[in-house]
Amino acid sequence: MPAVVVEADGGSRGNPGPAGYGAVVYDADHVRVLAERRESLGVATNNVAEYRGLIAGLAAAAELGARTVAVRMDSKLVIEQMSGRWQVKHPAMIPLAKQARALVAGFDAVSFTWIPRAQNSHADRLANEAMDDAPIVDEVRAVNSTLAQRDTEVAGSRSRGEPRATAAREPGPGWTGAHGRPTRLLLLRHGQTELSIQRRYSGRGNPPLTELGREQADRAARMLAAKGNIAAVVSSPLDRAQATAAAVGQALRLPVRTVDGLTETDFGAWEGLTFGEAAQRDPQSHARWLGDPSVPAPGGESFDAVRERVEAVRRDLVALHPGANIVVVSHVTPIKTFLQLALGVGPSLLYRLHLDLASLSIAEFYPDGGASVRLVNDTSYL
Repeated sequence: MPAVVVEADGGSRGNPGPAGYGAVVYDADHVRVLAERRESLGVATNNVAEYRGLIAGLAAAAELGARTVAVRMDSKLVIEQMSGRWQVKHPAMIPLAKQARALVAGFDAVSFTWIPRAQNSHADRLANEAMDDAPIVDEVRAVNSTLAQRDTEVAGSRSRGEPRATAAREPGPGWTGAHGRPTRLLLLRHGQTELSIQRRYSGRGNPPLTELGREQADRAARMLAAKGNIAAVVSSPLDRAQATAAAVGQALRLPVRTVDGLTETDFGAWEGLTFGEAAQRDPQSHARWLGDPSVPAPGGESFDAVRERVEAVRRDLVALHPGANIVVVSHVTPIKTFLQLALGVGPSLLYRLHLDLASLSIAEFYPDGGASVRLVNDTSYL
């Protein structure tokens, strides 16, 4: 996807007030819609919502693999600030502008053009739909909070030996309070490669599966076929994931869709090194990288950047496959990131959670914004 057009908008009913953004990504001819984003933001200002729309549009373009982006917005403020002609002075805008510029740096070229509101109608409609959703989102959150409180009280009464109250409506799994049918992501790590045997950083390199790796892929595929009721298979573009996904797709009789955002972290100069070799080569950089997810490997990618693209993939999968079971074939960092997003925890999970080769984990994302983790690192079928 060499070139795309991003149109974005945001609004607030009250400024500040109930706010939302919308973003749409077109092909270079401005004919075919490639991606849409919208989100209710709660209470925020127009300018915050506009920047959030820009960020969402750029993130979607990056997930699509675009190299050149033409940004079109009816916000004079955002266009002039991102073009460098106006300074960003408001404290609320500074971190948003920084986040947007970080995304811009990932493309070969990005242009910014102001357009009249009438020419930004698609993004404007998405932003208004997001703002329209605000009362519903607030209501769902209030109901979930009440249900979660009720369940806590019921659990407390049971621990005291009191009779269990009959619930009129059961919430989602565990203590989440979520409702509705979730999109269930069956997160499958690829099979064994020579670099994984040697425990070396294996990011954007393309080592093939070993004989054992192919056997692991086949066993995982048979297990998933036995589960059934799977709507789609998506995969990282790297060969080791593609080979694993091909076995799954064949067993399920489903095509495999390649999603660039599922690729492994770019380890840059540490590609092919062991943990010890990387630490010995760049001790200070390696120590900072381990302690700060915003720090990239030399010439590589930060875990924060991985999280941004994985979050974009998650939003797309939930929007494209509501209530369905989806096999996601990927790598250690993206799979851990999906689990991190579902658990709502910090980056320490990335360093403390172990995932075996060809292991299966399951994360669920609900239409009301709730999430849960059903399974982590299952290898019982291998």
